Amino acid sequence: MTFSTIQTLKPTDNKQLAQQLFTARSVIPVRNDVLWRIDRGIVRTLTWNEEGTFTTLGYWGVGDVVGYALSKVQPYQIQCLTSVEARIIPPDLWHEDIKALLSHIQQGEELLSILHQKPTSLKLWHFLLWLSEKFGRDIEHGKLVDLNITHQDISEVLNTTRVTVTRLLQRFESEGKILRHKRSIVLNLPTKLTKI
Repeated sequence: MTFSTIQTLKPTDNKQLAQQLFTARSVIPVRNDVLWRIDRGIVRTLTWNEEGTFTTLGYWGVGDVVGYALSKVQPYQIQCLTSVEARIIPPDLWHEDIKALLSHIQQGEELLSILHQKPTSLKLWHFLLWLSEKFGRDIEHGKLVDLNITHQDISEVLNTTRVTVTRLLQRFESEGKILRHKRSIVLNLPTKLTKI
Protein backbone atom coordinates (compact mmCIF):
# COMPACT_ATOMS: atom_id res chain seq x y z
CA MET A 1 0.00 0.00 0.00
CA THR A 2 1.16 3.50 -0.67
CA PHE A 3 -0.02 6.71 0.90
CA SER A 4 -1.85 9.32 -1.09
CA THR A 5 -1.61 12.95 -0.10
CA ILE A 6 -4.20 14.92 -2.02
CA GLN A 7 -3.61 18.35 -0.55
CA THR A 8 -1.34 19.97 1.98
CA LEU A 9 -2.44 23.13 3.74
CA LYS A 10 0.25 25.62 4.66
CA PRO A 11 0.33 26.64 8.33
CA THR A 12 -0.18 30.35 8.95
CA ASP A 13 1.17 30.33 12.50
CA ASN A 14 2.67 27.95 15.05
CA LYS A 15 -0.74 26.81 16.36
CA GLN A 16 -2.12 25.79 12.96
CA LEU A 17 -0.49 22.55 11.89
CA ALA A 18 -0.18 21.25 8.35
CA GLN A 19 -3.27 19.26 7.42
CA GLN A 20 -3.12 16.47 4.87
CA LEU A 21 -5.86 14.56 3.10
CA PHE A 22 -5.70 10.82 2.46
CA THR A 23 -7.95 8.56 0.42
CA ALA A 24 -9.69 5.45 1.77
CA ARG A 25 -7.35 2.42 2.05
CA SER A 26 -4.25 4.61 1.72
CA VAL A 27 -1.51 4.52 4.33
CA ILE A 28 -0.45 7.48 6.47
CA PRO A 29 3.35 7.72 6.65
CA VAL A 30 4.92 6.92 10.00
CA ARG A 31 8.04 8.34 11.64
CA ASN A 32 9.42 8.13 15.17
CA ASP A 33 9.13 11.87 15.71
CA VAL A 34 5.59 12.50 14.41
CA LEU A 35 2.09 11.97 15.73
CA TRP A 36 -1.05 12.49 13.65
CA ARG A 37 -4.28 14.04 14.94
CA ILE A 38 -7.34 12.76 13.06
CA ASP A 39 -9.62 15.67 12.13
CA ARG A 40 -12.01 13.69 9.92
CA GLY A 41 -12.39 10.03 9.02
CA ILE A 42 -11.41 6.70 10.52
CA VAL A 43 -8.09 4.84 10.55
CA ARG A 44 -6.87 1.59 11.95
CA THR A 45 -3.40 0.86 13.23
CA LEU A 46 -2.06 -2.58 12.45
CA THR A 47 0.90 -4.88 12.30
CA TRP A 48 1.56 -8.28 10.71
CA ASN A 49 3.75 -11.31 11.26
CA GLU A 50 6.20 -13.13 8.96
CA GLU A 51 3.35 -15.13 7.41
CA GLY A 52 1.50 -11.93 6.52
CA THR A 53 -1.25 -12.36 9.12
CA PHE A 54 -2.60 -8.94 10.14
CA THR A 55 -3.28 -7.87 13.72
CA THR A 56 -5.37 -4.74 14.20
CA LEU A 57 -4.03 -2.64 17.06
CA GLY A 58 -6.92 -0.18 17.20
CA TYR A 59 -9.52 1.91 15.41
CA TRP A 60 -9.25 5.67 15.65
CA GLY A 61 -11.46 8.59 14.65
CA VAL A 62 -11.96 12.32 15.05
CA GLY A 63 -9.86 13.80 17.84
CA ASP A 64 -7.70 10.71 18.26
CA VAL A 65 -3.91 10.82 18.04
CA VAL A 66 -1.97 8.02 16.35
CA GLY A 67 1.61 7.39 15.35
CA TYR A 68 4.58 5.10 15.65
CA ALA A 69 5.82 7.11 18.63
CA LEU A 70 2.94 5.57 20.63
CA SER A 71 3.95 2.00 19.78
CA LYS A 72 6.86 -0.39 20.07
CA VAL A 73 5.35 -2.79 17.53
CA GLN A 74 7.17 -3.46 14.26
CA PRO A 75 6.01 -3.36 11.55
CA TYR A 76 3.47 -0.61 12.25
CA GLN A 77 1.02 0.93 9.81
CA ILE A 78 -1.80 3.49 9.87
CA GLN A 79 -4.40 2.58 7.26
CA CYS A 80 -7.25 4.90 6.28
CA LEU A 81 -10.63 3.14 6.33
CA THR A 82 -12.37 6.23 4.97
CA SER A 83 -11.06 9.42 3.45
CA VAL A 84 -9.13 11.11 6.23
CA GLU A 85 -7.98 14.59 7.17
CA ALA A 86 -5.08 14.49 9.62
CA ARG A 87 -2.58 16.97 11.05
CA ILE A 88 1.03 16.33 11.92
CA ILE A 89 1.87 17.06 15.55
CA PRO A 90 5.62 17.62 16.06
CA PRO A 91 7.21 16.48 19.34
CA ASP A 92 7.45 19.99 20.77
CA LEU A 93 3.62 20.19 20.73
CA TRP A 94 2.78 16.71 22.07
CA HIS A 95 2.25 18.12 25.56
CA GLU A 96 -0.77 20.05 24.21
CA ASP A 97 -2.53 16.77 23.38
CA ILE A 98 -2.35 15.06 26.79
CA LYS A 99 -6.12 14.35 26.78
CA ALA A 100 -5.90 12.65 23.37
CA LEU A 101 -2.81 10.68 24.44
CA LEU A 102 -4.57 9.45 27.59
CA SER A 103 -7.61 8.53 25.50
CA HIS A 104 -5.33 6.50 23.19
CA ILE A 105 -4.07 4.48 26.15
CA GLN A 106 -7.58 3.97 27.57
CA GLN A 107 -9.02 2.82 24.24
CA GLY A 108 -6.12 0.43 23.71
CA GLU A 109 -6.73 -1.11 27.14
CA GLU A 110 -10.48 -1.37 26.50
CA LEU A 111 -9.82 -3.24 23.28
CA LEU A 112 -7.25 -5.49 24.96
CA SER A 113 -9.79 -6.33 27.67
CA ILE A 114 -12.40 -7.25 25.03
CA LEU A 115 -9.94 -9.48 23.18
CA HIS A 116 -9.41 -11.64 26.26
CA GLN A 117 -13.10 -12.41 26.79
CA LYS A 118 -14.50 -15.87 26.22
CA PRO A 119 -16.41 -17.34 24.48
CA THR A 120 -15.88 -15.80 21.05
CA SER A 121 -19.56 -14.79 20.85
CA LEU A 122 -19.15 -12.60 23.95
CA LYS A 123 -15.90 -11.18 22.58
CA LEU A 124 -17.62 -10.29 19.29
CA TRP A 125 -20.63 -8.74 21.03
CA HIS A 126 -18.47 -6.54 23.26
CA PHE A 127 -16.38 -5.53 20.26
CA LEU A 128 -19.55 -4.46 18.43
CA LEU A 129 -20.62 -2.49 21.52
CA TRP A 130 -17.18 -0.83 21.63
CA LEU A 131 -17.46 0.10 17.94
CA SER A 132 -20.98 1.46 18.49
CA GLU A 133 -19.77 3.68 21.33
CA LYS A 134 -16.85 4.97 19.30
CA PHE A 135 -18.32 5.21 15.80
CA GLY A 136 -22.04 4.67 16.29
CA ARG A 137 -24.95 6.98 15.80
CA ASP A 138 -28.52 6.60 16.95
CA ILE A 139 -31.09 5.77 14.29
CA GLU A 140 -34.71 4.68 14.53
CA HIS A 141 -33.94 0.95 14.86
CA GLY A 142 -30.93 1.12 17.20
CA LYS A 143 -27.32 2.21 16.99
CA LEU A 144 -25.70 2.21 13.56
CA VAL A 145 -22.00 1.32 13.58
CA ASP A 146 -21.01 3.93 11.02
CA LEU A 147 -17.93 2.06 9.86
CA ASN A 148 -17.60 -0.09 6.79
CA ILE A 149 -15.90 -3.05 8.44
CA THR A 150 -15.72 -6.48 6.81
CA HIS A 151 -16.05 -9.86 8.48
CA GLN A 152 -12.36 -10.38 7.66
CA ASP A 153 -11.47 -7.09 9.41
CA ILE A 154 -13.39 -8.21 12.51
CA SER A 155 -11.75 -11.64 12.47
CA GLU A 156 -8.30 -10.00 12.37
CA VAL A 157 -9.13 -7.94 15.46
CA LEU A 158 -10.62 -10.83 17.41
CA ASN A 159 -8.03 -13.43 16.36
CA THR A 160 -10.62 -15.79 14.98
CA THR A 161 -11.73 -16.91 11.53
CA ARG A 162 -13.89 -15.00 9.09
CA VAL A 163 -16.25 -18.00 9.00
CA THR A 164 -16.74 -17.80 12.78
CA VAL A 165 -17.49 -14.07 12.60
CA THR A 166 -20.00 -14.61 9.79
CA ARG A 167 -21.72 -17.44 11.68
CA LEU A 168 -21.95 -15.41 14.91
CA LEU A 169 -23.24 -12.31 13.13
CA GLN A 170 -25.92 -14.45 11.48
CA ARG A 171 -26.83 -15.83 14.91
CA PHE A 172 -27.00 -12.30 16.40
CA GLU A 173 -29.25 -11.28 13.51
CA SER A 174 -31.59 -14.25 13.97
CA GLU A 175 -31.76 -13.46 17.72
CA GLY A 176 -32.70 -9.86 16.90
CA LYS A 177 -29.55 -8.39 18.50
CA ILE A 178 -28.38 -6.79 15.25
CA LEU A 179 -29.86 -5.65 11.96
CA ARG A 180 -28.06 -5.24 8.66
CA HIS A 181 -28.17 -1.78 7.08
CA LYS A 182 -26.51 -1.91 3.64
CA ARG A 183 -22.95 -2.96 4.51
CA SER A 184 -23.16 -1.68 8.09
CA ILE A 185 -24.43 -3.19 11.33
CA VAL A 186 -27.18 -1.78 13.56
CA LEU A 187 -27.14 -2.90 17.19
CA ASN A 188 -30.66 -3.36 18.47
CA LEU A 189 -30.04 -1.78 21.86
CA PRO A 190 -32.75 -0.62 24.25
CA THR A 191 -33.23 3.12 24.02
CA LYS A 192 -32.21 5.13 27.05
CA LEU A 193 -35.08 6.22 29.23
CA THR A 194 -35.62 9.94 29.46
CA LYS A 195 -37.26 11.76 32.32
CA ILE A 196 -40.58 13.43 31.58
